Amino acid sequence: MQNPAFRLVVAASLSTLLPAPAPAALPDEIQVYTDDINAPGEFGLELHMNTTPRGNRTPEYPGEVVAHRGLRITPEFSYGLSRSFELGFYLPLVLAGGNWSVAGFKPRLKWLPIKGDAASGGWYAGANLELSNVKPRFNAARHNAELRIMLGHRSRDWLIGVNPVFSWALSASQQVPASQNPQVSFNTKVTRRVTENMAAGFEFYNQKGRLGNFDPSAEQGKTFYLVLDVENRVLPFHVGIGRGTNSATDRWTVKAIFDLPL
Repeated sequence: MQNPAFRLVVAASLSTLLPAPAPAALPDEIQVYTDDINAPGEFGLELHMNTTPRGNRTPEYPGEVVAHRGLRITPEFSYGLSRSFELGFYLPLVLAGGNWSVAGFKPRLKWLPIKGDAASGGWYAGANLELSNVKPRFNAARHNAELRIMLGHRSRDWLIGVNPVFSWALSASQQVPASQNPQVSFNTKVTRRVTENMAAGFEFYNQKGRLGNFDPSAEQGKTFYLVLDVENRVLPFHVGIGRGTNSATDRWTVKAIFDLPL
Protein backbone atom coordinates (compact mmCIF):
# COMPACT_ATOMS: atom_id res chain seq x y z
CA MET A 1 0.00 0.00 0.00
CA GLN A 2 1.32 3.45 -0.89
CA ASN A 3 2.23 5.85 1.87
CA PRO A 4 -0.56 8.48 2.37
CA ALA A 5 2.03 11.26 2.34
CA PHE A 6 3.26 10.01 -1.05
CA ARG A 7 -0.27 10.14 -2.48
CA LEU A 8 -0.72 13.68 -1.16
CA VAL A 9 2.48 14.94 -2.79
CA VAL A 10 1.71 13.25 -6.11
CA ALA A 11 -1.84 14.65 -6.16
CA ALA A 12 -0.61 18.16 -5.45
CA SER A 13 2.05 17.84 -8.16
CA LEU A 14 -0.45 16.69 -10.77
CA SER A 15 -2.83 19.54 -9.90
CA THR A 16 -0.30 22.04 -11.26
CA LEU A 17 -0.72 20.51 -14.71
CA LEU A 18 -4.51 20.67 -14.84
CA PRO A 19 -6.28 23.33 -16.88
CA ALA A 20 -7.68 26.08 -14.62
CA PRO A 21 -5.77 37.60 -14.76
CA ALA A 22 -4.50 37.83 -11.33
CA PRO A 23 -3.26 41.16 -9.96
CA ALA A 24 0.47 41.59 -10.46
CA ALA A 25 2.82 40.69 -7.61
CA LEU A 26 6.48 41.56 -7.19
CA PRO A 27 8.60 38.60 -8.44
CA ASP A 28 11.33 39.18 -5.86
CA GLU A 29 11.64 35.58 -4.64
CA ILE A 30 11.13 32.69 -7.06
CA GLN A 31 11.64 29.38 -5.31
CA VAL A 32 9.95 26.22 -4.06
CA TYR A 33 10.27 25.85 -0.29
CA THR A 34 11.53 22.41 0.72
CA ASP A 35 12.96 21.07 4.01
CA ASP A 36 15.60 23.75 4.59
CA ILE A 37 15.52 25.32 8.05
CA ASN A 38 18.14 26.96 10.28
CA ALA A 39 19.32 25.17 13.40
CA PRO A 40 18.36 26.81 16.71
CA GLY A 41 20.37 30.00 17.17
CA GLU A 42 21.75 29.89 13.61
CA PHE A 43 21.73 33.02 11.42
CA GLY A 44 21.40 32.74 7.64
CA LEU A 45 21.68 35.10 4.67
CA GLU A 46 20.56 34.31 1.14
CA LEU A 47 20.68 36.61 -1.86
CA HIS A 48 17.83 36.18 -4.34
CA MET A 49 18.40 37.59 -7.84
CA ASN A 50 16.23 37.44 -10.94
CA THR A 51 15.85 39.30 -14.19
CA THR A 52 13.39 39.21 -17.07
CA PRO A 53 15.15 39.65 -20.43
CA ARG A 54 11.80 39.28 -22.19
CA GLY A 55 8.56 39.88 -20.33
CA ASN A 56 5.13 41.41 -20.64
CA ARG A 57 5.41 45.15 -21.27
CA THR A 58 1.82 46.24 -20.62
CA PRO A 59 1.07 47.25 -17.00
CA GLU A 60 -1.85 45.41 -15.42
CA TYR A 61 -2.88 48.60 -13.60
CA PRO A 62 -1.94 52.29 -13.88
CA GLY A 63 1.54 53.02 -12.54
CA GLU A 64 2.72 49.41 -12.29
CA VAL A 65 6.45 48.76 -12.84
CA VAL A 66 6.51 45.82 -15.26
CA ALA A 67 9.04 43.00 -14.95
CA HIS A 68 10.35 43.35 -18.54
CA ARG A 69 14.13 43.95 -18.49
CA GLY A 70 14.04 44.62 -14.76
CA LEU A 71 16.41 43.28 -12.12
CA ARG A 72 15.36 42.21 -8.62
CA ILE A 73 17.89 41.65 -5.82
CA THR A 74 16.52 40.57 -2.45
CA PRO A 75 18.56 39.81 0.67
CA GLU A 76 16.83 37.26 2.92
CA PHE A 77 17.88 37.25 6.57
CA SER A 78 16.89 34.27 8.73
CA TYR A 79 17.28 33.01 12.29
CA GLY A 80 16.51 29.60 13.76
CA LEU A 81 14.21 29.90 16.79
CA SER A 82 13.99 26.16 17.45
CA ARG A 83 14.24 22.87 15.57
CA SER A 84 10.83 23.58 13.99
CA PHE A 85 10.56 27.39 13.78
CA GLU A 86 12.56 29.96 11.80
CA LEU A 87 12.18 33.73 11.42
CA GLY A 88 12.94 35.44 8.13
CA PHE A 89 12.99 38.93 6.66
CA TYR A 90 13.12 40.02 2.99
CA LEU A 91 14.23 43.43 1.69
CA PRO A 92 13.43 43.51 -2.07
CA LEU A 93 15.42 45.93 -4.23
CA VAL A 94 14.34 46.63 -7.82
CA LEU A 95 16.21 48.13 -10.77
CA ALA A 96 13.76 49.46 -13.36
CA GLY A 97 14.22 52.22 -15.91
CA GLY A 98 17.79 52.75 -14.71
CA ASN A 99 16.70 53.54 -11.14
CA TRP A 100 17.02 51.47 -7.96
CA SER A 101 14.12 51.32 -5.50
CA VAL A 102 13.49 49.63 -2.18
CA ALA A 103 10.17 47.97 -2.99
CA GLY A 104 9.20 47.32 0.64
CA PHE A 105 9.78 44.61 3.23
CA LYS A 106 8.47 41.14 4.10
CA PRO A 107 8.79 39.35 7.46
CA ARG A 108 8.00 35.63 7.63
CA LEU A 109 7.70 32.70 10.05
CA LYS A 110 8.51 29.15 8.91
CA TRP A 111 7.24 26.04 10.74
CA LEU A 112 8.64 22.61 9.80
CA PRO A 113 7.40 20.02 12.32
CA ILE A 114 8.03 17.00 10.05
CA LYS A 115 11.49 16.51 8.59
CA GLY A 116 13.51 13.46 7.59
CA ASP A 117 16.91 12.42 8.86
CA ALA A 118 19.74 14.78 7.81
CA ALA A 119 21.71 11.93 6.22
CA SER A 120 19.07 9.61 4.75
CA GLY A 121 16.27 12.12 4.08
CA GLY A 122 12.57 11.29 4.31
CA TRP A 123 9.19 13.01 4.19
CA TYR A 124 8.78 16.62 5.27
CA ALA A 125 5.82 18.93 5.85
CA GLY A 126 5.31 22.43 7.19
CA ALA A 127 4.07 25.92 6.46
CA ASN A 128 5.41 29.44 5.99
CA LEU A 129 3.45 32.60 6.84
CA GLU A 130 4.63 35.83 5.23
CA LEU A 131 3.37 39.40 5.59
CA SER A 132 4.36 42.11 3.12
CA ASN A 133 4.38 45.86 2.86
CA VAL A 134 5.21 46.69 -0.78
CA LYS A 135 4.87 49.97 -2.65
CA PRO A 136 1.88 50.16 -5.03
CA ARG A 137 4.21 50.50 -8.04
CA PHE A 138 5.30 46.90 -7.48
CA ASN A 139 2.17 45.22 -6.12
CA ALA A 140 -1.50 45.88 -6.69
CA ALA A 141 -2.21 45.87 -2.92
CA ARG A 142 0.28 47.37 -0.48
CA HIS A 143 -0.34 44.97 2.43
CA ASN A 144 -0.60 41.23 1.79
CA ALA A 145 -0.44 37.89 3.57
CA GLU A 146 0.80 34.60 2.13
CA LEU A 147 0.42 31.09 3.51
CA ARG A 148 2.71 28.57 1.81
CA ILE A 149 2.32 24.85 2.52
CA MET A 150 5.51 22.77 2.20
CA LEU A 151 5.21 19.08 1.31
CA GLY A 152 7.68 16.65 -0.15
CA HIS A 153 10.28 13.92 0.12
CA ARG A 154 14.08 13.89 0.00
CA SER A 155 16.32 10.89 -0.60
CA ARG A 156 20.02 10.76 -1.32
CA ASP A 157 19.45 11.24 -5.06
CA TRP A 158 15.95 12.71 -5.42
CA LEU A 159 14.05 15.74 -4.11
CA ILE A 160 10.33 16.25 -4.66
CA GLY A 161 8.69 19.40 -3.33
CA VAL A 162 5.21 20.90 -3.63
CA ASN A 163 4.02 24.31 -2.41
CA PRO A 164 0.31 25.11 -2.49
CA VAL A 165 0.33 28.89 -1.89
CA PHE A 166 -2.59 31.07 -0.71
CA SER A 167 -2.28 34.87 -0.75
CA TRP A 168 -4.64 37.55 0.50
CA ALA A 169 -4.76 41.30 -0.07
CA LEU A 170 -5.00 42.88 3.40
CA SER A 171 -5.45 46.43 2.12
CA ALA A 172 -7.81 47.55 -0.62
CA SER A 173 -6.81 49.43 -3.76
CA GLN A 174 -8.47 50.36 -7.03
CA GLN A 175 -7.27 47.06 -8.47
CA VAL A 176 -7.68 44.70 -5.49
CA PRO A 177 -10.43 44.75 -2.85
CA ALA A 178 -9.49 43.31 0.54
CA SER A 179 -11.07 40.26 2.22
CA GLN A 180 -11.79 38.21 -0.90
CA ASN A 181 -11.03 34.56 -1.51
CA PRO A 182 -7.26 34.07 -1.70
CA GLN A 183 -5.23 33.85 -4.86
CA VAL A 184 -3.93 30.29 -5.28
CA SER A 185 -0.79 28.99 -6.92
CA PHE A 186 0.88 25.57 -7.05
CA ASN A 187 4.66 25.38 -7.24
CA THR A 188 6.47 22.11 -7.85
CA LYS A 189 10.14 21.08 -7.79
CA VAL A 190 11.78 17.79 -8.84
CA THR A 191 15.56 17.34 -8.92
CA ARG A 192 17.98 14.43 -9.14
CA ARG A 193 21.59 14.37 -7.99
CA VAL A 194 23.92 14.19 -11.01
CA THR A 195 27.25 14.56 -9.18
CA GLU A 196 28.23 14.46 -5.53
CA ASN A 197 27.62 18.21 -5.17
CA MET A 198 25.09 19.00 -7.91
CA ALA A 199 21.42 18.26 -8.57
CA ALA A 200 19.49 19.08 -11.74
CA GLY A 201 15.79 19.15 -12.50
CA PHE A 202 12.79 21.40 -13.04
CA GLU A 203 10.39 23.71 -11.27
CA PHE A 204 6.88 24.62 -12.39
CA TYR A 205 4.94 27.65 -11.15
CA ASN A 206 1.20 27.84 -11.83
CA GLN A 207 -0.83 30.87 -10.70
CA LYS A 208 -4.39 29.54 -10.74
CA GLY A 209 -6.44 32.60 -9.73
CA ARG A 210 -9.07 33.03 -7.04
CA LEU A 211 -9.95 30.04 -4.86
CA GLY A 212 -13.27 28.67 -6.05
CA ASN A 213 -13.08 30.59 -9.33
CA PHE A 214 -9.85 29.71 -11.11
CA ASP A 215 -8.92 31.67 -14.22
CA PRO A 216 -9.21 30.03 -17.65
CA SER A 217 -6.09 28.05 -18.48
CA ALA A 218 -4.89 30.58 -21.08
CA GLU A 219 -5.02 33.38 -18.47
CA GLN A 220 -3.14 31.57 -15.71
CA GLY A 221 0.51 32.36 -15.05
CA LYS A 222 2.57 29.29 -15.98
CA THR A 223 6.37 29.18 -15.97
CA PHE A 224 8.62 26.15 -16.39
CA TYR A 225 12.23 26.36 -15.11
CA LEU A 226 15.27 24.19 -15.68
CA VAL A 227 17.28 24.39 -12.46
CA LEU A 228 20.62 23.45 -10.90
CA ASP A 229 21.37 23.20 -7.18
CA VAL A 230 25.08 23.29 -6.36
CA GLU A 231 26.33 22.43 -2.88
CA ASN A 232 29.83 23.45 -1.91
CA ARG A 233 31.51 24.75 1.22
CA VAL A 234 32.41 28.14 -0.22
CA LEU A 235 29.20 29.39 -1.86
CA PRO A 236 26.19 27.07 -2.33
CA PHE A 237 23.88 28.36 -5.03
CA HIS A 238 20.80 27.68 -7.13
CA VAL A 239 20.24 28.84 -10.73
CA GLY A 240 17.31 28.50 -13.08
CA ILE A 241 16.14 29.56 -16.54
CA GLY A 242 12.39 29.94 -16.90
CA ARG A 243 10.08 30.04 -19.90
CA GLY A 244 6.51 31.26 -19.72
CA THR A 245 4.15 28.91 -21.51
CA ASN A 246 1.44 31.40 -22.49
CA SER A 247 0.84 35.09 -23.15
CA ALA A 248 -0.22 35.70 -19.53
CA THR A 249 3.33 34.98 -18.34
CA ASP A 250 6.70 36.69 -18.82
CA ARG A 251 8.46 34.89 -21.68
CA TRP A 252 11.95 34.46 -20.19
CA THR A 253 13.20 34.78 -16.59
CA VAL A 254 16.63 33.98 -15.18
CA LYS A 255 17.03 33.47 -11.43
CA ALA A 256 19.71 32.65 -8.88
CA ILE A 257 19.94 32.20 -5.10
CA PHE A 258 23.27 32.42 -3.28
CA ASP A 259 23.71 31.10 0.26
CA LEU A 260 26.15 33.65 1.66
CA PRO A 261 28.51 32.73 4.51
CA LEU A 262 28.18 34.58 7.81
